[in-house]
Amino acid sequence: MEQPNQSYIKSLSAGNIEFEKKLIAVIKSEFPVEKETYLENLAAKKYIETAENVHKLKHKISILGLEKSYGVAAQYENDLREENTALKGNFETILQTITDYLITL
Repeated sequence: MEQPNQSYIKSLSAGNIEFEKKLIAVIKSEFPVEKETYLENLAAKKYIETAENVHKLKHKISILGLEKSYGVAAQYENDLREENTALKGNFETILQTITDYLITL
């Protein structure tokens, strides 16, 4: 399983530590809320809304350097639009990996 990292954030910041800290702070504040909204919409079987939640989360997956996980998220987003939740377990493992990583920052 790939691990989140700050490589992309560091490349964006061009060495600006304050920018890195601000971007990480935004991710740390937005991610839990977006994850919770995703779980609520999925539980309510609101698949279009859930797909939109995955779309938002997908960007954070990308920013944290999870290229393969981004592909899973993109497929899951499309699948949800057809009420297919087959990738739910894989996607939620990705979310947990990010949650665990953000706790360490």
